[in-house]
Amino acid sequence: MQAEELTAEFSGSTPDFAPSAHIDTFPRDNLPPRHLWPELTFEMDDYKYPHRLNCAVEFLDRNVEYGRGDHIAVISPEETLTYSQLLDRVNRICNVLVRDLGMVPGNRVMLRSANNNWMVATYFAVLKAGGVVVATMPLLRSKELGQMLEKARITHALCDVKLRDEMEKAAAETDGLRHLVYWGNGDLEARCAAASPDFAACDTAADDVCLISFTSGTTGKPKGTMHFHRDMLIICDGYARHVLRAEPSDRFIGSAPLAFTFGLGGLALFPFRIGATGIVLEKAGPDELLHAIEKYRATVCFTAPTAYRVMAQKAEGFDLSSLRKCVSAGETLPKAIFDAWEEATGLRLMDGIGGTEMLHIYLAAPEETLRPGYTGIPVPGYQAKVIDNDGNEVPRGTVGWLAVRGPIGCRYLDDPRQTDYVRHGWNIPGDVYIQEEDGFFRYQGRGDDMIVAAGYNIAGPEVEGALLTHPAVRECGVVAAPDGKGGQIVKAYVALKPDYLPSDALAKALQDHVKAEIAPFKYPRVVEFLEAMPRTESGKLQRFALRKLAAG
Repeated sequence: MQAEELTAEFSGSTPDFAPSAHIDTFPRDNLPPRHLWPELTFEMDDYKYPHRLNCAVEFLDRNVEYGRGDHIAVISPEETLTYSQLLDRVNRICNVLVRDLGMVPGNRVMLRSANNNWMVATYFAVLKAGGVVVATMPLLRSKELGQMLEKARITHALCDVKLRDEMEKAAAETDGLRHLVYWGNGDLEARCAAASPDFAACDTAADDVCLISFTSGTTGKPKGTMHFHRDMLIICDGYARHVLRAEPSDRFIGSAPLAFTFGLGGLALFPFRIGATGIVLEKAGPDELLHAIEKYRATVCFTAPTAYRVMAQKAEGFDLSSLRKCVSAGETLPKAIFDAWEEATGLRLMDGIGGTEMLHIYLAAPEETLRPGYTGIPVPGYQAKVIDNDGNEVPRGTVGWLAVRGPIGCRYLDDPRQTDYVRHGWNIPGDVYIQEEDGFFRYQGRGDDMIVAAGYNIAGPEVEGALLTHPAVRECGVVAAPDGKGGQIVKAYVALKPDYLPSDALAKALQDHVKAEIAPFKYPRVVEFLEAMPRTESGKLQRFALRKLAAG
């Protein structure tokens, strides 16, 4: 199951395509032209895989072959499945897809569900049968689903009946969707009961597309990112093996939907790669997460900084002693939240930055080198640097754009924005960083989070971090607002804890607090109170929504 157990058949930089198993050639036909890809590097042995590779086999069949069939693979409040039981369900769904629904390798299959065992099983069934997964966030509406159906030319959809309404509306507006089957109403379940539990995996190429993941939309119109079978293993054999360092006895839990690649890795791919256990919850807010950690004795947690902040305030009421590793990603981790979680649990949060374009985390730090307030260093096998607008590396300690490359890179589905993300052979995610003399990277903000006020460059997330250390602040967002003279000022939107009420006096106190925490010129000239911050379904702060509010 580990990379060294597979026969390496290529090495070095971006390899040539292996012959595809796809009968429906749409995925490979709609990859960006090769010269627009970032450079891919595979120098590490961990990232060398055979030309023929089906990742579902490596995640599921291998565990059964290696004698872990009776080990628990996935736990949900409704049922617990061992690896043998999960593989049985996956194989039956494969047969339904291929024999009942006529799916051929390369067809795109939309999956619609909150996190549950059927979502896990359908995901791996599509992969094993040679299809391409297009997993969708549960809260998406028919308009957004329709855009994905058209953009990815989706032919099949499997959906939890609880999400039927929006799925039906979207399906009615497209001609390409040929088959739509639900579970939760007995349809898929009955088809599976009548299907064979045996299925021979599609002989896919390592570089056959297996996933089209649409961005979560923090910056506007979503883009479809295309990932290969080998990519699904790379994030496990890179970040999970060398940085997270989990064990087969671990139980993984988290809040992110499986449709969000942060959740896919943390709840399914990482545990399955080592024969561990994933815990999936349809509702996984801070309260539900705390209860589930205690109930299921979870040991590894994946969630966003905002959730850790809330959980830290309530941790005293729960037995969280089973936890041993906690990963934070999705947005920047302020030092105040790092400190609050360590004080509440004794555990140090493992920060990291990744992205849908790169599938998962590429900058992080192992536990022994964690440094509060810093993201970390490149995951083994990746390279990173800070550059200027012309692509030149800037001196250490200088603000600039993060550039990263490694064995995975951005490949947008038929999208001209490919050249915005990939430049000079590097992925440019749009994050502003400083690289210190010792190599550690310190986050400054997204490019559009930088505020130029009175001649100073001010990072919105840094101001947010200062505000979060005030006892009244529950959450906040800091953006640029027009000053009425053609320039910008720093404006803070603040949601208060229940015991505090908005007032001019409190706004002044927050401004003074920021002045005492960081350089005084960075303090917010205006503080506006909101009930809550706008967030994506994956939990990211929608600063573009705050910028729109400030502009109005």
